Amino acid sequence: MLGVPAQRIEMEERSRTTCENAVESKAAIQPKPGELWLLVTSASHMPRAMACFRAVGFAVAAYPVDYRTRGKADLWRPTGTAAAGLSAADLAAHEWLGLLIYWSSGKTTELFPEP
Repeated sequence: MLGVPAQRIEMEERSRTTCENAVESKAAIQPKPGELWLLVTSASHMPRAMACFRAVGFAVAAYPVDYRTRGKADLWRPTGTAAAGLSAADLAAHEWLGLLIYWSSGKTTELFPEP
């Protein structure tokens, strides 16, 4: 896959939530001290994913993909359609609520995870 040998790629497919994914991934991989593991997920989802992996003690390096903006300048750029704006708001609300719910239920220890 993209020049990476298949035996070096681990995928976890049993979980239903991000926090379950962190638990299942750690159990399947059993990371050893000093190993470098990448967490690949969409940029919008990365804060919540990192919080879940940190909560279970799985040190991973963030590798965000699927950026939906070109930076801070996009904060002031209008969306092409109302539907596109609503879609972006829905995605943001999903991630912010996910952060709040995981933190308030004790699944994570960080409300606003930092890199």
